[in-house]
Amino acid sequence: MGSISVSNLGKAYKQYPTRWSRLLEWITPGHKRHHTLRWVLQDVSFSVEPGESVGIVGVNGAGKSTLLKMITGTTQPTTGSVHVNGRVAALLELGMGFHPDFTGRQNVFMAGQLQGLTVDQLTELMPGIERFADIGDYIDQPVRTYSSGMQVRLAFAVATAVRPDILIVDEALAVGDIFFQQKCFERIRSYREQGTTLLFVSHSAGAIYALCDRALLLSGGRLVLNDSPQIVIDHYNALTTTVRPRQEVAQEIAEADEADVDVPLLQPGNDDVQAVWRHPGVRVRSISILHEMEIVNVVTCGDRVTLRVDLAFAHEFDDPHVGFRIHDNRGEPVFMTNSLCMKRTIGAVKPGDRVTADFEFQANIAPGEYTLTVGIANGAVGDRDFREQLARLMHIRAFTVASDPTGIVWGGHTYVHPIFGVHYARSV
Repeated sequence: MGSISVSNLGKAYKQYPTRWSRLLEWITPGHKRHHTLRWVLQDVSFSVEPGESVGIVGVNGAGKSTLLKMITGTTQPTTGSVHVNGRVAALLELGMGFHPDFTGRQNVFMAGQLQGLTVDQLTELMPGIERFADIGDYIDQPVRTYSSGMQVRLAFAVATAVRPDILIVDEALAVGDIFFQQKCFERIRSYREQGTTLLFVSHSAGAIYALCDRALLLSGGRLVLNDSPQIVIDHYNALTTTVRPRQEVAQEIAEADEADVDVPLLQPGNDDVQAVWRHPGVRVRSISILHEMEIVNVVTCGDRVTLRVDLAFAHEFDDPHVGFRIHDNRGEPVFMTNSLCMKRTIGAVKPGDRVTADFEFQANIAPGEYTLTVGIANGAVGDRDFREQLARLMHIRAFTVASDPTGIVWGGHTYVHPIFGVHYARSV
């Protein structure tokens, strides 16, 4: 099985003030430097154990792709070192290594040999590669005629034709259609179960939650967090927000004027970080879940419940909106919406106004532990975006969904109220 060890890794590129500075530095070695260093990655250290699955997240320009290129050896580090044990299959850039004028079949043999496979092995593997890529007769057409989706289909099929010790995947899978993405994730899961080590870069929180045991957060070229997927995704979402202790936020809500509703947390007594947008013009006074007009912490699958958010406004806003997310125990969103997406409006508010926003819904989700994130925004832009964000409370309210003892036995994420029927065609 494969492992990765990264120690004090850094990458810097030389920047020259003029076009002649590079030449001047080259012809006068040992004299004054004519360049400055632009660091895109600094002091990054972590390890990935055999069979472990690690996600990497960060905003564009954080250094994710540069890090993967140094791990795979396509870019050399300026400082530090990388040690990789095991055969690596990497899918970093769309069609990386493919020659546009050669056919897909020819590129399969070239790319496969670069991975260390022999011609005989590739000949044996070719039918499986064709089936997985599923690009039909295009396999014998020049790659320059391929769409981006077809290129990534073939690239993934070649990279994973043989189970690698280490699989490194960048955001390339995002260009595939949903059916191909599902097929890729199924192969990745299968390889993981067989012991493949996974390093996975994605902007999709759902993919990180589903595939990864641990996650790394890169920001400004530095590794700022190495923790569970839920904690890392929360911090990633909070990069442009104020970060405050969760208990502090809950206490503020509980002590708001006339607020008499306790706000249960995901882990009472825990001082985990709470990501919050705070605008001085709005305050979330309380958040509660009601069933049959009673505040509850536990609901039964299928119950009609109401999420109630009490707001107080200190500024004037022309078009405020409220939204919420339900997260499962891994932190993955299972449902989200807001008043704009529901084609509803609150209307303009003035200082001193108080608003109670109710979301009534049926709790058709699997039994388990869930948390709520609540957000407030102002000013609709189109049918789903906003002009400004006013407040956001991450994982501020916890609740439990219990199974219905009178209902059917089922599995999955969502209860769809199935009805079973049988229709016979009797022979005479």
